[in-house]
Amino acid sequence: MKIELTKFAERHFNKSFNGTKILDVSMDRFVEVINEKFNLSEGKLNYGYADFCKLFFVENFTETKTGTLPITLENFNYLRTGYSSRRKEELAVLTRWFEIPYQFIPKAKFLNIVLYTREQLYNEWLKNPNKQKSEFELSEDCEFGIVAILAQMSDDEEPMTPITMMRNALGESEGGSGVSIDRKSYEASVKFWSENAIVK
Repeated sequence: MKIELTKFAERHFNKSFNGTKILDVSMDRFVEVINEKFNLSEGKLNYGYADFCKLFFVENFTETKTGTLPITLENFNYLRTGYSSRRKEELAVLTRWFEIPYQFIPKAKFLNIVLYTREQLYNEWLKNPNKQKSEFELSEDCEFGIVAILAQMSDDEEPMTPITMMRNALGESEGGSGVSIDRKSYEASVKFWSENAIVK
């Protein structure tokens, strides 16, 4: 099976991106390693939040820092809030994050590779004409596209943020996937993100 990097996920290789940044490995080499590990079963494959989503956990083979930290008395003063959107077409939403000096952020132990099926990527483009098709296109022999890379300290899924669940429920036209909110998952998300925050 073949995995490719979507245009949307290329943001992880940009030093100005606010999420997980891969700065010491090229995009081509990164995808090559992920394909090797996937086909050799050198990682843990889990189901994602919907049938079209898979999560592939691999040991961090880069120098990438963790993207999430527990909120403590020692780092609370680095916590920030503000409105942001992932793309200019999306509505800005209230988010919370750490602004910690880079040298004090620990290296991640694992990378969570978020995969969407070829069919789902195509459907999301069809339902939102404002998006460029190239953002979601995959080669004909490719089954999955990488849509996100999450640097973590464990190889267990961290809950999607509550606001991301809400955006997904709004549908493709607002940058979501069209998956309805599951109350139990939402409550678990609220608990986790009340105690943790994203590192930018």
